[in-house]
Amino acid sequence: MRTALYTGSFDPLTNGHLDVIRAAARICDVLVVAVGRHATKQPMLSHDARVALIRDEAGPVVAAAGAVLRVESFSGLAVVAARDVGATVIVRGLRGATDLDDEMSMAGMNAAMAPDLQTVFVPAAPGSRAVTATLVRQIAAMGGDVSVFVPPGVAAALRAARERG
Repeated sequence: MRTALYTGSFDPLTNGHLDVIRAAARICDVLVVAVGRHATKQPMLSHDARVALIRDEAGPVVAAAGAVLRVESFSGLAVVAARDVGATVIVRGLRGATDLDDEMSMAGMNAAMAPDLQTVFVPAAPGSRAVTATLVRQIAAMGGDVSVFVPPGVAAALRAARERG
């Protein structure tokens, strides 16, 4: 069984993330989406909310591709998280040339630390290339409609988070 790891903060899960998840599920038997815990960052959505949203929104996408979804937490290095879950592949999404430069550097460092892990790059769908979780958070925080950028459940969670203040 081939296990792949896709890491991120997923604050929030975007349609672009779902594109990457859909593609990754086609190349593995088990896809582990690892939600980062960062002590210095204040997320808009709680860790538990992000985990639940990934399960709800990505679960059917992964199952439709014939793979199994696991959602885990991690803090620290992706290569350590990959080893912890038994992954042999690290999946990274690319929106454009800037992402490629950054991700190539990260892939090189990861390969030096863990030569047994393969990094696979997944290009974003054309409609998702401009979408970043940071921009979605900013729009949501100002009361904007983010429904075109995120799955419906995520849009509702962002509205609720804004209302809670």
